[in-house]
Amino acid sequence: MEFRKAGWRTRLKRAALAADSWLDASLWGAARRAGELYERLRSQTDRLTVTGGKRLAAEFASEGLNIGIVGALFVLMLALPAFRIGNEEALKSQVLAVTFLDRYGNPIGHRGARHDDSLKLEEMPDHLLKAVLATEDRRFYDHFGIDVIGTFRALSVNARASGVVQGGSSLTQQLAKNLFLTNERSLDRKIKEAFLALWLEYRLSKNEILKLYLDRAYMGGGTFGVAAAAEYYFGKSVKDVSLAEAAMLAGLFKAPTKYAPHVNLPAARARAIDVLNAMVDAGFMTAGQVDSAKRNPATPVDRKRDSSPDYYLDWAFDQVKELAEEGKLGPDRVLTVKTPHDGAIQQRADEVVEQVLRQHGPAYRVKQAATVVMDPDGAVRAIVGGRDYGASQFNRATASQRQPGSSFKPYVYAAALSAGLYRPNTIVTDRPVCIGNWCPNNYGRSYAGSMPLYVALAKSINTIPVQMSIAIGRAAGETHEARAALLGRKKIIATARAMGLTTPLTDTVSLPIGAAEVTVIDQAAGYGVFANGGKRAKPYAAIDILNSQGELIYNHGRDEPEPQQVLSTQVVQDMNFMLSKVPTEGTGRRAALDGIVGAGKSGTTNGYKDAWYVGYTGNLVQAVWFGNDDSAETANLTGGSLPAQTFKEIMQFAHQGLELKPIPGVSADPKAATVAKAGAGTPDPLGGGAAGAGRMPRQSFEVLSSVGSLFKSVEPSRSATRPIQVGIRDIAGGETRLR
Repeated sequence: MEFRKAGWRTRLKRAALAADSWLDASLWGAARRAGELYERLRSQTDRLTVTGGKRLAAEFASEGLNIGIVGALFVLMLALPAFRIGNEEALKSQVLAVTFLDRYGNPIGHRGARHDDSLKLEEMPDHLLKAVLATEDRRFYDHFGIDVIGTFRALSVNARASGVVQGGSSLTQQLAKNLFLTNERSLDRKIKEAFLALWLEYRLSKNEILKLYLDRAYMGGGTFGVAAAAEYYFGKSVKDVSLAEAAMLAGLFKAPTKYAPHVNLPAARARAIDVLNAMVDAGFMTAGQVDSAKRNPATPVDRKRDSSPDYYLDWAFDQVKELAEEGKLGPDRVLTVKTPHDGAIQQRADEVVEQVLRQHGPAYRVKQAATVVMDPDGAVRAIVGGRDYGASQFNRATASQRQPGSSFKPYVYAAALSAGLYRPNTIVTDRPVCIGNWCPNNYGRSYAGSMPLYVALAKSINTIPVQMSIAIGRAAGETHEARAALLGRKKIIATARAMGLTTPLTDTVSLPIGAAEVTVIDQAAGYGVFANGGKRAKPYAAIDILNSQGELIYNHGRDEPEPQQVLSTQVVQDMNFMLSKVPTEGTGRRAALDGIVGAGKSGTTNGYKDAWYVGYTGNLVQAVWFGNDDSAETANLTGGSLPAQTFKEIMQFAHQGLELKPIPGVSADPKAATVAKAGAGTPDPLGGGAAGAGRMPRQSFEVLSSVGSLFKSVEPSRSATRPIQVGIRDIAGGETRLR
């Protein structure tokens, strides 16, 4: 046994020594071979060693490669957002071709493609193409999408002029903006525009880009593309336009509203002369060839009385596209849509918004406004999406999301009343209240003590909605104050959603006093619930839709479900009673209508960035917003000043000739007439102008208008209106800001 045990150990030691020897030999051999390889590599690289100027060049090349790689990665990072935007669908013509009619059956505009109107580039006059290229992009066929030479030239001219005199964007860049981007002036947009221009140049030929540009550019008067513009301004096909007419059309690309001949013919002709001179400077024509066009300028068709509700049409077209995508319109894509649009209210709204901004915008440092007027059931009568559609097609009434301030409070009150916690005469106390370290303040940073609930709403007390959110949560069984407020806010959000707010409502402690963001059209829809007795008032633009054969394929009343009852009758009556006090006793005194019972709520946000007035009668609902696109602070603009005054001017006009309907739960003013006071002006046979003596109610005319084309030739007369008188400041009366 001892011998066997000793032999086993010996063999193990020998095996271990052998393994160690093999490992040592392998490592030594690998090290020796690595050293030999290193020596060979060093010998080879020594042959490549350079000195002096060659070494300096090599160093620069090496650093350049490193910088190039980093730069390429950076450029790729900048390009990704643009490449996500660019898509093939945007290059295709719209499928739908829609003709829109107003509530009386009169055509008000078109949207979408008209396939039978499309022209090949070769069919367009040569002098039109030269006029466009001479003014917009002379080097169009020479650059790769970005005109580097033109850009540096524009920068140099602008620097010498200390302002923007020339634009540096190529025609391809302008097309990229028209197809994919907005008119926002920002570095981000310019970067996206540049990369999208490169994508377009890669994807399309030069002639295809030029054709798309000529077809898609806005040309003023609600027209898009040179073909539609030639028909609108000159009453002829674009194939037949003269050199003078082509120059006037080419001049529209720079500023379609400013140079539209039906708006400012002298400016349009002056711009056309600039275009003709540019054609000579570019070498496209000689001075003798353009001399006749200068001496005989183009004379457009008289369109001074025409107006196109472009913001309304854009929104209505989106509504029709949604119906088509839902399969409600069948396979036909050539449609005629009768809308609830009221041309008289639209014109008055446009005039009031522009007049108020022109007269008082500089003093208040406010540049934009938007408004929506609708029936209590959601039928939209008018939309103002901004003060100048030609300058910006962005619809601030339907797409812009802004904080509502105190105009959000009715949703909070409605939720609290629905929970059975309050009535209009319930005594509430304006006192300090905090959720965590957040404590809301009133406008004057003071507290008013005890008061009835309707007074708190009329005076827009900030602490009461916050107390309501806590009370709603506690009524659901939550005792912890912060968690009760959270639960209460969830119920408030649910109520606001049921009433028509569609934007994301961020749940923050300040939500009850208007910190979430909403749209103007949603605000009108939400308040429409109060006006119609508690039913959801979803905004709509299509009453009837006919296909290309004239067959009725859609009727709103027939094909849409009955509106849902979202608030009880009692809650609606209580809310209407309280909101009717705002224009008579609260922050909305400037919105009080003469001889008409109204209700509503003003709203102002922190820094006076947004100012609102949303109100209604038994007949109509209107939401008004004033502010700046960049959210810049205004000069103490409150909802009780310009928005309230704008509301009154538009609604007073809109009710002329209407048979007044009561607001549910609010007794009519015994002094109010059955028909609203008639304003100065002449009778309007279409029910849209000023109400004169003997004028028929608008509803009666709508019935008569159904007989057909007998009334088509009757043109609304322009009503004389009294000038708007708006105070510069109105912060008395308890207007409350969001804190």
